[in-house]
Amino acid sequence: MSSTPPRGATVIGGSQWGDEGKGKLVDMLSQNFDVIARCQGGANAGHTIVVEGQKIALHLIPSGILNERATCVLGNGMVIHLPTFFAELENLDKRGIKHQGRLFVSDRAHLVLDLHMIVDGLKEQELSAGAASIGTTRRGIGPAYSSKASRGGIRVGDLNFFEQTFKPKFLRLVENKHKRFGAFEYDVEAELKRYTEYVERLRPYIVDSVQLIHQYVHEGKRILIEGAQSTMLDLDFGTYPYVTSSSSSIGGACTGLGIPPQKISTSIGVVKAFTTRVGAGPFPTELLDETGEAIRKEGREFGTTTGRPRRVGWLDITALKYTMMINNFTFINLAKLDVLSIVSELSIGVSYTYKGETLKAFPSNLEVLAECQVVYEKMPGWKCDISKCRTFLDLPEQAQKYILRIEELLGAPIRWIGVGQDRTAMIDRFPDM
Repeated sequence: MSSTPPRGATVIGGSQWGDEGKGKLVDMLSQNFDVIARCQGGANAGHTIVVEGQKIALHLIPSGILNERATCVLGNGMVIHLPTFFAELENLDKRGIKHQGRLFVSDRAHLVLDLHMIVDGLKEQELSAGAASIGTTRRGIGPAYSSKASRGGIRVGDLNFFEQTFKPKFLRLVENKHKRFGAFEYDVEAELKRYTEYVERLRPYIVDSVQLIHQYVHEGKRILIEGAQSTMLDLDFGTYPYVTSSSSSIGGACTGLGIPPQKISTSIGVVKAFTTRVGAGPFPTELLDETGEAIRKEGREFGTTTGRPRRVGWLDITALKYTMMINNFTFINLAKLDVLSIVSELSIGVSYTYKGETLKAFPSNLEVLAECQVVYEKMPGWKCDISKCRTFLDLPEQAQKYILRIEELLGAPIRWIGVGQDRTAMIDRFPDM
């Protein structure tokens, strides 16, 4: 974006099954924003930023924390595991990145307890016994959102009233989970003691985030909203039940921060130049051959949060048109184009057929999706290093054609193109916009 982005809010969201490389774009753009906020998810998100060859992995704190002029907010729609939060603070301290006075946590955000992580594992065991495992990160995210939805969750603000609110809620939650899952090992007293110690440590960060965000809007601050996961993992719009537990499409920015839709001026969709996903569920363009393995190795496609190898496939235009329809992205960031430099011939999945008929849209029924056949277009690769390219015309002709064909199929401008790991390895096609 230009050095003076529009006032109001800009949302960056994923357009596939997550892991598109959103953190890199957030890190780059955040230099021009006053506020960077997260609106949903928890420590199941993983953003890796490469700064001067050094990797910085973040799971809860917005990637924009690296801009020391910006304020960062963890919004009400998030679920927060405090041990992870404090570990990230310590990591920032070690790197000399100051966060005091410019990092805030919503008092309305819910807490992820170690209890939720135990329950996450127990639920996966139940499902796997019936060959229906979801493939979660086992970070307690789903159980924490489940507690929230059933009105039994614990909010960050409850820590301010430890004895009269936090403790009784906590004990009721433990009792409820033992009734549901039977006996399991969990040291209740140790957990209570730990949270008594967290109260004072967390207090300087706790704010009424809804009031704070609206104050920033009223002051004309430029706000960048960093989405976690992606639209194809959205609880409503994703490949249910192989989804996350929050609204990870553009609507989550409004519900997860309390910001009105009219205040969102720009939405940016991050699209990996191929497709990846983790966990179970149908994956129409999946590559189960040497090409898929080579792309996984070249792209270092292993989860930031779990370390699990990601499933790899060709770019899926049917899925992307669906997420475009939901989010109405203003611009596209095509990420990790450099990874495809090892491939001689590329394929783009342009449509699905089901029982001999072309589908008009991405199907909601997974039984249909699992039986879809993908129609591909083939394009020549470029087989050369593009990591030093900094303008569109620097790219080899075959890479330019690949980008322009994707742009044509999606009907949205591809503005940013990721050509390497480092934070500077990005082409902006329209820098004056």
